[in-house]
Formats: sequence, C-alpha cells, structure tokens
Amino acid sequence: MVAAATVGALLVSTAHGGRQDDAQDGRATSSATDTQQSAATYPGRVGAWESAMSAGGPSFHDQTVRMVVHTSIGGSGLRIRVSDLRSDRPLTVGAADVAEQYDGGRAVAGTHHRVTFGGSRSTTVAAGREEYSDVIPMRVAADQNLLVSLYLSGTTGPSTFHREAYETTYVSTDGVDHAADDSAAGYARTRTSWYYLSGLDVVAPTAHATVVAFGDSITDGYHSTAGANRRWPDQLARRLASAPGGQRLGVTDAGIAGNRLLTTAPEIYRGPSGVQRFDHDALGEPGVKDVILLEGVNDLSNDLNSAGGPLTARNLIDGYRTLIARGHADGVRMIGATILPYSRLSPAMNAVREQVNQWIRSSGAFDAVVDFDRAVRDPSNPDALAPAYDSGDHLHPNDAGMLAMADAVDLSVLVS
Repeated sequence: MVAAATVGALLVSTAHGGRQDDAQDGRATSSATDTQQSAATYPGRVGAWESAMSAGGPSFHDQTVRMVVHTSIGGSGLRIRVSDLRSDRPLTVGAADVAEQYDGGRAVAGTHHRVTFGGSRSTTVAAGREEYSDVIPMRVAADQNLLVSLYLSGTTGPSTFHREAYETTYVSTDGVDHAADDSAAGYARTRTSWYYLSGLDVVAPTAHATVVAFGDSITDGYHSTAGANRRWPDQLARRLASAPGGQRLGVTDAGIAGNRLLTTAPEIYRGPSGVQRFDHDALGEPGVKDVILLEGVNDLSNDLNSAGGPLTARNLIDGYRTLIARGHADGVRMIGATILPYSRLSPAMNAVREQVNQWIRSSGAFDAVVDFDRAVRDPSNPDALAPAYDSGDHLHPNDAGMLAMADAVDLSVLVS
C-alpha cells in the first residue's frame, strides 16, 4: 500500500490499457473518451462516492459551488476528483475545500480541509480531462454527509455536471471565494445538480475493493426522496456497512437519468451511451472489482438499436456481452441485473424485455445475477411494478422499492 502521506495525484490511463503522465507536476488526468484505470493504479484506495458526468450544465463566473457528498464507506486520506470531462474549455479552480456538513449548506466549524493539487491550492483542468487532488488528511465515516466547495474563477462556459443529484447544491453570486466558510450566508442560490465533481475515494480500514452500480435513472435514484440518500446503491452500502467484521466494499453510483445502453440520448445533459461511458464511469473507479449492470429500459422505451433500426433482444444482449468482455479483461466481476417492469412499454418491447431477462438469468454470461425484476414486480401483473414500490410513474421505484432492490443483492456474490 502507498502511504497516505505520499499518495498525491497518480496516473490515470487515457485509453483502454494506455496511460498518461504529466511529467511537469504529476497530476492525474483522463481523456473524455474510453478512459479506464486499473485498480492496481490506486493500491488500497476504494470509491466512496461517484457522480457520472454529462455535458451542457450552466456556466459560472467567479462563483463558489458547495455540493453535498454522501459517503458509502468510512476511511481516511480522502481524494476528490475534479472533472472537466464534458466541457470544451479549460476549468480553473481557484480554491477547493472539504468539510463535514452541519446542516444544509453550513459546515461544522473546525472541520475544513483546504484541498491542494500537486501542492497548489489552485489548478486548471484541461477540457476533456480530470484531475485528482492530493490526499486530504481527513477521516470520514460511512453514511456521512460532506460539503465539497469549489471556487470557480473566471467564466467556465457550459459546465460538466450531473443533472439529477437529488440533493441541494449551494451557489454564491458575488465573485468571492466562499469555499472555507462555515456559514451558508454567502450562497444565495440553490440548484439540484453536482458540478465538476466526479468522485471521492478513501483508504478504508476493512475494505479493499469497490462495487460500481452502473445504470440509468433507476440507479441514479429518480423519484427517491431528495436529500435522504435512499437510492438503491445507498441502501446497498448500508447493508454492507452493517455486515459483521466491517465493511468490505465501497459502493459508487454511476447512474445517469435517461441513459441508454446502446445509443446516446438526444438531450445533451443525459450523456453518452452506456457502451461509450462504461470504461470511464465503471472501470475507472479506484479499486473496482464488481459492477452491477442495470441498463436497457430506455432503449426499450425508444425501440432503437445502435444502427437506428428496431430494437431486438439480440441488440441488447450483444451490448451486454461487450461490457462483460471489457470488465473481464480488467479482472472485474460483472453482475447482471434484470430489467424492471414498465407497464407503458409496447407489447413488442415488453416481449424483448422478457427475452433479455431470461437470457440474463440463464445464459451464464454474467458472473452473477441480481433479479431486480422479480424483486419489485407486481405478482398479479408481472409486467408492472408492485403498487407498494411504484413512485407513481410506473417506471421508477419509490424509497421502499429502492430498498427492495438493495435487499435483492446477495452479498455473498460480491468480492470478499
């Protein structure tokens, strides 16, 4: 293990199997396309939180953005990952700070930690790149809220962001660095997205690996209670934290609302397809050893394959096989999740869903299977969510449904 005091910004590969090293300052960077890093690059580090990034967020000008980050696992020696991955101009971060949340946008006094990048309190991240901070000498617990504040100097242009945070973000308006403020008085506006912040990792006392939940709005937590961290990956992390002997896995959430497995959604904020972003958003997480893959319902809803023609079960299966092969090439276990019922699918697309789910359950292509479909469907109407789990739109589970999904994961199939 690399000692926490000496672990700074390390290498991140810029293509599958390639590496990029900035010899000038040792900063970690990654390209916008097909980025992947081996878990061996970050010995002892596990993912505590992730935000999969899209393009087209609002522009900022000399403003401080304070975001709430919820840890899936406890540990020490934090690092944050600042992302300009989906932007077309460099990002200048004039200051960055991490503190414990008191409530809302208020920090617990005395818990602030100024963040540095290659020893500097400011940094400029090139367009299409990311940068890891130096190690932050701070301890956190599992299931804890932190405030990560970025002072964005200059004009950013359209931001790299995660639209559906289901959390409140606090934004200043006066062109002053408020990153280290205890009070939220300097933050005059609120939003519900995360900006330029794509990850937080730690050295954990009992864990040595990360499980990545990869998917669409269901994994992203759409219609779960905002600010309560009741997405199914959050609930899975709580189950792991309560396991005897200490938590052995961090959990990160790589869901993006509207995401499709095979094609890029036309709305710019919804990000590239699952096949396009998998290497970066899943295999790029520090310590990743398991990926739970839940994608496909948005492909079914739009009845569209990657060639622009009608969607078939074979199209989705081929997409899954592509990701399985990529995961296995990196020594990552791939866990297939069955597609949840959606009563508004056409009969033809629901038949495709059933074919695909049967393949997920029986083909043996995945290392293990989580049957989310059976966990949340209505026993009297298997093509629909159970009423007790339906948020009201017949697609997204409510908090109870999210918990039922987390409970459906057999913890014994995850890397121990």
